[in-house]
Amino acid sequence: MYSHEQFTHPLPVSATPLDVLLVRGRVQAGFPSPAEDLGAQRIDLAQLLIKHSQATYFVRASGHSMVDAGIFDGDILVVDRAIKPRNTHIVVAVVDGEFTVKVLYQRAGRMKLKAASPTYPDITPKEGQTIEVWGVVTSAIKRFNV
Repeated sequence: MYSHEQFTHPLPVSATPLDVLLVRGRVQAGFPSPAEDLGAQRIDLAQLLIKHSQATYFVRASGHSMVDAGIFDGDILVVDRAIKPRNTHIVVAVVDGEFTVKVLYQRAGRMKLKAASPTYPDITPKEGQTIEVWGVVTSAIKRFNV
């Protein structure tokens, strides 16, 4: 059995816009900068995060196999099923009937799903094993403990 991220049932994305206030400018993650240039505008988070609303789902990650890719336990992943998966995309795959999130590697007609943590093994299809790339992860939404 593979050690991997697991999900509850994928949730379809609503087509309803989600307007929030975006402060213009950037917030330094290093040394502070003056806040004089900051202004505000309204943005639609759905428009920002979702390209194909009819083919996009939210799933919640569980586990620690993708931490080096910035995906942590409890993050909500935005998964677009309309995007054709390519080499090095982060994907949600179904391995023997179970969901997992991994980095897709394709070379010379062969496929491998690789964890973004050295403590988790790669998933290489074995004889008779069913692996389906279900969708491409386009974003991760994080919630901090506040």
